[in-house]
Amino acid sequence: MLPIERPGKIVCVGLNYRAHAEEQGARLPERPLLFAKWATALTGPGSPIVLPPVSQKVDYEAELAVVIGARVKAVSVEHALEAVRGYLCANDVSARDVQRADRQFTRAKSFDTFCPVGPELVPAAEVGDPQALRIRALVNGEVRQDSTTADMIFSVAELIAFASEAITLEPGDLFLTGTPSGVGEFRDPPLYLADGDEVTVEIERVGSLTNRVRA
Repeated sequence: MLPIERPGKIVCVGLNYRAHAEEQGARLPERPLLFAKWATALTGPGSPIVLPPVSQKVDYEAELAVVIGARVKAVSVEHALEAVRGYLCANDVSARDVQRADRQFTRAKSFDTFCPVGPELVPAAEVGDPQALRIRALVNGEVRQDSTTADMIFSVAELIAFASEAITLEPGDLFLTGTPSGVGEFRDPPLYLADGDEVTVEIERVGSLTNRVRA
């Protein structure tokens, strides 16, 4: 069961952790790299991540998700966090081979079940500073990602301000704020998700989100 209502928009951010940029030899972006993930990809805690037949390289990405609570347009960085209702754990599941073939992100990251969120919406006041949270991903109990939101290139406030320059953000909209280093794609050898795997995203003061993978 979803812990939030289906959002009007899911705004995602690519390459937003310094160490994640380093692990793939990428230059740090000068501005946030935004893309969309369709709302039909949403699924809740305990629900399966379903591997699509068209991809053999499905990857996990632990992310801090932000739920917007107020309608904002061209909000300043200083006031951007006032628009945040709360936070969730998220997994920006990605079909890497589809992503490379398409040469863009949206379809590869929008397969059904490719956006698990949960376990529940934690009010912003209970989380505090979103740039001071430990974030981890575990696959079958093995730690694959272990970082902190302090490693973000662009803060949550900067992301909201940047997006709102062009897009009116509305209550219920969801932001996925990027993933730290340790994704399967850039391991040696690469480690992709397989039928039967269990993926857990843990974020300090936000909770723990677990989903099993099935073919």
